Amino acid sequence: MAELSLNLDQVAWPVLLVDTAGVVRRANQTAQRLFGPKLAGGAPLLASIWGPENSLTPVQCLAQARKSPAGLFPLKLRGPHPVSIPFSASLGEVSQNGETFLLIQLLPGGGAGSSALSGTDAKGPTVEANLAQKQKLDCALQLTRTVTLDFNNSLTTILGHASHLLSLAEPKHPWRVSLVEIEKAASRGAEIANHLAAFSSEEKDSRSRAAGNLNNLVRRTMELFQTPQNALLSWVLQLENKLFGVKYDEAKIQQAIVKVTENAVQAVKADGRIVVQTRNIELSEPTQDRTAQLKPGTYVCLEVSDDGCGIEPAVLPRVFEPFFTTKYGHRGLGLAWVYGIVTNHGGGVAISSQLGQGSAVRIYLPAVKKIIEEKAIADGVLGGQQSILVVDDEEMVLTMAQMVLSSHGYNVMTASSGEKALEVMARSQTQVDLLVTDMVMPGMNGRELIEKVRASSPATRIVCSTGCSPAQAGGGEVDFLLKPFTSQQLLRKVKETLTS
Repeated sequence: MAELSLNLDQVAWPVLLVDTAGVVRRANQTAQRLFGPKLAGGAPLLASIWGPENSLTPVQCLAQARKSPAGLFPLKLRGPHPVSIPFSASLGEVSQNGETFLLIQLLPGGGAGSSALSGTDAKGPTVEANLAQKQKLDCALQLTRTVTLDFNNSLTTILGHASHLLSLAEPKHPWRVSLVEIEKAASRGAEIANHLAAFSSEEKDSRSRAAGNLNNLVRRTMELFQTPQNALLSWVLQLENKLFGVKYDEAKIQQAIVKVTENAVQAVKADGRIVVQTRNIELSEPTQDRTAQLKPGTYVCLEVSDDGCGIEPAVLPRVFEPFFTTKYGHRGLGLAWVYGIVTNHGGGVAISSQLGQGSAVRIYLPAVKKIIEEKAIADGVLGGQQSILVVDDEEMVLTMAQMVLSSHGYNVMTASSGEKALEVMARSQTQVDLLVTDMVMPGMNGRELIEKVRASSPATRIVCSTGCSPAQAGGGEVDFLLKPFTSQQLLRKVKETLTS
């Protein structure tokens, strides 16, 4: 219920906002996922998800809970499946414009508190225990997403300011070394945040994307490894000139390429050789390249090979196992995470290696048989003069984005909520060329803001700045900028969107 301005969607457990007649006026995203279509429609009744094990009706239960608050009480509700799910429910009152609403928070399990309110039996079949355990895991995953979003906001600010200062500092500036270390530390934090986001993701990213040229991403990613520490390495880029188009999540595939390349750098000697190749592949029948099982079709293959130490034969079959590592102090998630990203894109990953001679990692991504021309944007033309509206509920993110974009010539406006963004657009005397908006915000969220902007200003381009995957954010056909991001990534995404 938008008028109550309750930020229920950031709560990790199911929450229902119900009026005294038992009508569900609002359910957060966790509750909607859990109870499914039963909460769809204009005015769903609490009775539609009420478990038959509860001896009282929904209205009776709510009335008794208001008269005699008993803390947590057991309650059983039903989703799309016929078996009831046990909860420990908490009830609170919320008043708005003289009307009283009841806020029901549903915590996993139904063993705590008094059973007098719902009349439930403490004992239940094993399937209920399994559902309760699943609900606990769902809540843990939702909590992980919430923590990741907050973490990404802080990292976005740190990375943005550090990379912006680095772009201004002369090569021998005394602060440059410290700024590089800050950027490295924040990047490591970003890697951890993205691991959390990947593991808490509950579905593949099915968002429709325009096909792009993977060579663009490979070139930009290889630039990250041109550091003094790697000065003696020999880098060979063998990129297909007429590469087929690939539909991919740029942020995730870039992180996969980074992880594979990092492994190659660690495997070679100081003067080692690393070869990065892209090529087109057309398969007329099912093909298996070690762990990569490929259906007939068109693919782009990215291969990163090195002349390093190689992988022991006994270890090679286990390299994709989560938490398996031969490196002291490492988490063992890198290649497992790469495998998950690529397979979620419908592709495959294969590794071949000979001990003492080197290794090669091949990433296969489904492609369209269409040549996509490379569109390189030079750093010197990342600026512009268009009007940009940045929307985020984190003040530090707004400050960083405004500083970076303004310093490159853009006319920047900011808003801390969806409602304020609409007010800014209504007052603005110039057309807003680009909207850069967060997706998870109190009150009007990013999806709702995008719908209203599309209706009132169809010419405005849109970029979603989010810490979760596009599928979780549900933003549809828009460009995404995954948090945390550097100032250069922000500028590139803005330029690409405005010139596309």
